Amino acid sequence: MPGRQLEILKAIVDEYVATEEPVGSKTLAARSGLGVSPATIRNEMAVLEESGLITQPHTSAGRIPTNKGYRVFVDQLAGVKPLSIAERKAIENFLDGATDLDDVISRTVRLLAQVTKQVAVVQYPSLIKANVRHIELVLLNSNRVMIVLITDTGRVEQKMVELVFEITENGLADLHKKVNLLIAKQSLSNVASRLENFSATYRGNDKSNVVIIIATLIEMAIEHPEERVVLAGASNLARSNQDLSNSIHPILEALEEQVVLLRLLSGADSSVKVQIGDEQSEKSLRKTSLVKVGYADIGALGILGPTRMDYAASISAVNAVANYVGSFLTENK
Repeated sequence: MPGRQLEILKAIVDEYVATEEPVGSKTLAARSGLGVSPATIRNEMAVLEESGLITQPHTSAGRIPTNKGYRVFVDQLAGVKPLSIAERKAIENFLDGATDLDDVISRTVRLLAQVTKQVAVVQYPSLIKANVRHIELVLLNSNRVMIVLITDTGRVEQKMVELVFEITENGLADLHKKVNLLIAKQSLSNVASRLENFSATYRGNDKSNVVIIIATLIEMAIEHPEERVVLAGASNLARSNQDLSNSIHPILEALEEQVVLLRLLSGADSSVKVQIGDEQSEKSLRKTSLVKVGYADIGALGILGPTRMDYAASISAVNAVANYVGSFLTENK
């Protein structure tokens, strides 16, 4: 695309995002600083329209970007908008005092929705990529034990088991120490092999109890529960009612489904990805855009909003929040 046409496309996107109104050639000539006449802009706009990058919503109106136009705009972004001082301060301080993983994720999704004014989605750290931090064996009574598996991503899984024979506090403490020596800092996928022959050193009633505890622990490690995604800022869609018209209710219904949220964030990695309009796999979300990125190689987060989105600012905010939450979880392993 010739440079001037690209500059005009960028100016149309910026003006439309800012004003929510179709953009005319006279407006661009007056506000964009392109340094060309309205007639020249009209000629270039005709070429952009023929290329499917902008469209005229109704006769005598200005032009608005199409999904294809937004895609060209995003692909040509030379940089992202710097965050404001208030936004930087909010992001830097949002995890201060976080008490556990649930608190971290809750703070993250609320902050992302607040900073971007869009719907925010955050995936919990994936158990599949986690290592064992340690396990706890809690004696509830002489025949009942609570097994707690804690990963280095902060996830906590627990199960209660009924033993056939009584077990003492000293016996459970000894078992706890030996098991942690074997599996601490190991990946969840290695837990089964590390504990495969563990019970062979025990005899009689002790062996029966150990077999139950070890079998349950292995199940907890290999039977990964459904990944979780949390959402905040759905009310922000109301600001975009003009853009989404009658699509808000199907969008909200789709966002209530965990499987939809998981699909939205699938494929996210360390580089920010933007899916615009028809690029969305979910039919009911094809009037929206998604900006997503992975964090610390263990989870993902993103924002969803109308295609008329400030992409540069959204990319900047999503990337900054992902970096902070990723660093926080890594440092607190």
